[in-house]
Amino acid sequence: QVELVESGGGSVQAGGSLRLSCVASKYVINNYCLAWFRPAPGKEREGVATINSYETMYYADSVRGRFTISKDNARNTLYLQMDNLRPEDTAMYYCAADSPGSWCHVSRRNLGYWGQGTQVTVSS
Repeated sequence: QVELVESGGGSVQAGGSLRLSCVASKYVINNYCLAWFRPAPGKEREGVATINSYETMYYADSVRGRFTISKDNARNTLYLQMDNLRPEDTAMYYCAADSPGSWCHVSRRNLGYWGQGTQVTVSS
């Protein structure tokens, strides 16, 4: 069973920063496709950023240049650094993972494992 535990959400003003964390097992962090998702208008969810075991990263157009996905294998943790936040970034953010070798891209919706979510609220 793959367990993903997010933290780091909160409330900030527009232009501010937050860093989300997602803790999982060492094997998952080192080998799985890892991603951050959020709900989007008219969609079930939107892929925000993904990173695979080779540390190839993809970003949604709406966050590219403002958000950075990374992982710390020694700490078994996935991160999402969010800078220059906007009110439209307000959402519940979910950490997700899928098996090694699976297609790891923000266009995917059906990853196999999900965390419980952490709320980000950006005020104008």
